Amino acid sequence: MIAETTTRVQQHTAPFLNERIINKTRENINRYAAHPEGIEDRLKQLDQEWDIERMLEANASSLVIIGVILGTLVWLWFYLVSFLVGTFLLQHAIQGWCPPIRLFRRLGFRTHSEIATEHYALRLLRGDFNDLAGLSRGDAEARADKAFHLAKW
Repeated sequence: MIAETTTRVQQHTAPFLNERIINKTRENINRYAAHPEGIEDRLKQLDQEWDIERMLEANASSLVIIGVILGTLVWLWFYLVSFLVGTFLLQHAIQGWCPPIRLFRRLGFRTHSEIATEHYALRLLRGDFNDLAGLSRGDAEARADKAFHLAKW
C-alpha cells in the first residue's frame, strides 16, 4: 500500500498528537494576528524550521554512517544497523511510517504542509496577497505571474 504524499505522516500519527500540532499552529497564527509586528521574525523562524522529513533523513543517515563505521571497526553485525535503518527509511517513503515517527511527532516536528499552513496564514495576515485582488479577471497571465511571485518564499 503506497500512502498519499501529503497526509502519510498524519495517517500514522496518533490523533491526539495531530490535534496538538494543529492547535499549536492555530495558537501561533492567533498570536501573530494580535501582534502583527512579529510576523516577519516568525516567517524567518519558519524558514529555518526542520520538517519531519528532514529530521528523518538526518537521523537515518547518521545511523547508517555509525553502523558502517562500527561494522568495519568493531563487529560485522553492526552492518545490520545500516540495513535496518535503510529498510525503515524505504518503508517510510512508501507507507509514511517508520519507528522514529512517533517520537518525532511527540517532540513537535511538523510536516512540510503543516509548516506551510502557518507560513501562508501569516503572509495572508501581513497582506502579501492583497495585490492579487487588484488585477482584472481577464488578464489571467498577469494574475498567474503575480500569484507565482507572491506564493514563493
